[in-house]
Amino acid sequence: MSNSAAEFGQLLRESLRDGTFIHLVLSRPVQDPERSAGESDLSPTKISVRAVELKAGPQLQFAEQTGSQERHRNLDYESGCVEVESLFAVTFRHGHLFTTTADLMAKAKSGGKVRLSRSKPSRTKPDEATHNRTKQYLIPDGEPCAFLTEIGVMTAEGKVRNSKYDKFRQINRFLEFVDDILPELPADGPLRIVDFGCGKSYLTFALHWLLTERHDREVDIRGLDLKADVIRDCTRIASQLGCRGLSFEIGSIESCEPTSDVDMTVSLHACDTATDAALGKAVEWNSKVILAVPCCQHELSQRLVPELLPPIQRHGILRERFASLTTDSLRALALEILGYKTQIVEFIDMDHTAKNLLIRAVRRTAPGDTPAAVSEYQTLRASFGPVQIALEESLGEHFKAAVTPPP
Repeated sequence: MSNSAAEFGQLLRESLRDGTFIHLVLSRPVQDPERSAGESDLSPTKISVRAVELKAGPQLQFAEQTGSQERHRNLDYESGCVEVESLFAVTFRHGHLFTTTADLMAKAKSGGKVRLSRSKPSRTKPDEATHNRTKQYLIPDGEPCAFLTEIGVMTAEGKVRNSKYDKFRQINRFLEFVDDILPELPADGPLRIVDFGCGKSYLTFALHWLLTERHDREVDIRGLDLKADVIRDCTRIASQLGCRGLSFEIGSIESCEPTSDVDMTVSLHACDTATDAALGKAVEWNSKVILAVPCCQHELSQRLVPELLPPIQRHGILRERFASLTTDSLRALALEILGYKTQIVEFIDMDHTAKNLLIRAVRRTAPGDTPAAVSEYQTLRASFGPVQIALEESLGEHFKAAVTPPP
């Protein structure tokens, strides 16, 4: 165990001792040089640690994420600190310790060096460390938040309006997704983000708030939409709030060309094949993180081969839903093939309709099991027969060649 790992463990001990500990995340796994390229890696890709109160007393709960699976185990405080020391800089390169006084980010470099940075606290501590504690939001109800007041979700006193509570919950849900993937983004310099089809930009303003107010990051966030009146209103609000690094412009997905690398691409409720166009741009830009919430997915619902699951195709609503789920499955597989680790998670719709699905993709630092993903894609793709689909057109000839079965 290196001195740097011991030092990080000591910071954890101190936060537990003085009662400031909130949460710990270990990420960026160290690659095993002895593992062959085709060998499956079943090691955790991320571990989240939180404090819980059990019958046995206070414990640290380790949530180990491996692929889409999550495994939990509990350790007493001292054993948990020793476990963190054994994992940091050996199994994981990044350690993010959240406390009530500061956010501490430790990065293990090659040669054993560790870089430790400190920023102002981004999270509030739950009242009770129990499994049944009240939901804690990144933007708490009751604390004034300028952008939420301006867009009409909160009163000037910080009270969430009753008619806007679903929007308030959806904004916080989105911020949780972003906060979770923040360790995957560059730790230095401005974060460059493009938001396709930003609309009224509730979530664009929320994203700016999270990164600048909570994480003290410099940003370059561009919101694009085709509606001039929407862009005009968003620009006015951004100017009124003094949102540095946030701009809005009239533009389409296809015409957008950033002047520098893009760290994160956001596409929320892009209609039908517009989601495919956004994914194509994100991949073209080598975006490190992609967040996409598809909607109105009609393209493939009329292209299902007739012999596939006739009982489902007999009913229009079932056919539509099946086609939508299949479309999102193809999108997730396509991103896996192109070098992303992809998850599909539930997302609450802004307009109080049924729950949506969010595609969250993070660019991998090591190759994935591409042959398996290609095989799964080809099997699912056969559901629609030999027709051109927008997803493949957006991702280009290289992708189409990779997923086309040999003659």
